[in-house]
Amino acid sequence: MSAPALTGRFGDYEIILLRDGALQASVQQIIHLDGQAALDAARKNIPDQNFEMVVNCFVLRGPDGVTLVDAGCGTAWGERFGKARQALADIGIGRDDVRRVLVTHLHGDHVPGLLDEGQPYFPKAEIIVPEKDLAFFTDEAARERVPEARRSGFALAASLLAAYGDRLSTRPEGEIMPGIRSILLPGHTPGHTGYLIGEEQGALLIFADALHMAGLQPQDPRIGMVFDLDPEQAALSRRFMMEQAADKGWHVVGCHTPGIQTVERRGDAFRLVDP
Repeated sequence: MSAPALTGRFGDYEIILLRDGALQASVQQIIHLDGQAALDAARKNIPDQNFEMVVNCFVLRGPDGVTLVDAGCGTAWGERFGKARQALADIGIGRDDVRRVLVTHLHGDHVPGLLDEGQPYFPKAEIIVPEKDLAFFTDEAARERVPEARRSGFALAASLLAAYGDRLSTRPEGEIMPGIRSILLPGHTPGHTGYLIGEEQGALLIFADALHMAGLQPQDPRIGMVFDLDPEQAALSRRFMMEQAADKGWHVVGCHTPGIQTVERRGDAFRLVDP
């Protein structure tokens, strides 16, 4: 069994982290907005050429049933991924039990778990996608401006629309449902979005991919990865997210960080700490 970790209660919601798998990343995929010297210094903090990044998605159990935040890789990336599906079964959640899925952004480690050979994996679920992400990834002119290696979101958007039809909708930034608010954190993708669960003080922000490397980026938000479509904007969103979390006392968790933490200011930098 791939038992998930119960991660806590925020507002009216019980939050369960599902570990879908782990990516093998390379120091060559790290970038720095301040140039080569800063990049060399950042890479020295990683002793090996390769390092692991977990892939998480989340269950929210609340008054209106089961909501997911993202759905992992499904079968798209092979047997090392897609573990979230078994984890759901292990806690007694069936495919028909999922009422809705809140998508953080249209990337291949977040969305393919919604699909089953082109059909809906969750046959009764409403799929809610950030408005700006779906607009971008259905724009053919935008597609031509994006490097070919970063175009997977366009095919994913088309597949989701074909599978879910009118059960797929978009939302702008703001309240999604009682006790859940979306916060736009653009840069990684144009509509990359986090979800704030609970009341302001002590709430939980699922910040998705605003951070990939919890040990490096809080101390230097200008460290990024090649996956960010707009690295400068991603750095601004990263800093904004950590400022908000530190100032408002939010807990935080990401799709590539180990678990729930809090954010502390360290002068002009930050660090993630266990609560």
